[in-house]
Amino acid sequence: MLVHTVVFWLRKDLAPAARAAFLTEGLESLRAISSVSTLHIGAPAPIPPRPVVDASYDFAITALFVDVAAHDAYQIDPVHKAFLARFKGDWERVQIYDSM
Repeated sequence: MLVHTVVFWLRKDLAPAARAAFLTEGLESLRAISSVSTLHIGAPAPIPPRPVVDASYDFAITALFVDVAAHDAYQIDPVHKAFLARFKGDWERVQIYDSM
């Protein structure tokens, strides 16, 4: 299993409607990619602050894949490419963590 976590910091000047579209039309669209076994989409949890917790981001996804080949198929899937083409201008930073 490959765990693919992507953390997004959206542009501060992004309008509320654009933020909503990023979630509903952007991140949610990734569920349609057949190589994704499980997809979790979330925002920082409302937990008490702790020095080791970074809650500065706007959204994060965690996608599970059966193997590296499934992950690689996701990267070139037309739905993923369309997400990147439409929304890559909406974030100021993205950080990816892949683990097995």
